[in-house]
Amino acid sequence: MVKPVNRIITGAHYGLRDWLVQRVTAVIMAVYTGLLIVLVVVYQPEGYEEFKSLFSIQWVKIASLLCFAGLCWHAWVGVRNVLMDYVHPMFIRLTLQVMCIVALLGYLIWFLDILWG
Repeated sequence: MVKPVNRIITGAHYGLRDWLVQRVTAVIMAVYTGLLIVLVVVYQPEGYEEFKSLFSIQWVKIASLLCFAGLCWHAWVGVRNVLMDYVHPMFIRLTLQVMCIVALLGYLIWFLDILWG
């Protein structure tokens, strides 16, 4: 006679979606880094004002925003997975997750203020 297996299911099982988000955001950040290196080599800014004028170009602002948003999403997936794996008391885990979300949103708003301010 076969005994039924009682399995305890924990976590949300994001799996494939998390894996894909990590890879896509990593590619976005790598492409942006390459683009930024090319821009610095081509324009050769030497001071603050020249760097500022480089980032005043609209498509550079949009690319920077996409990269930073990807960085925040990448960080959120990584931190959330670490917290789900290693912080077992639910109240502490949820508190840390909310603090992480608030911090990342604050960083994104701050980045927008710097970029378009």
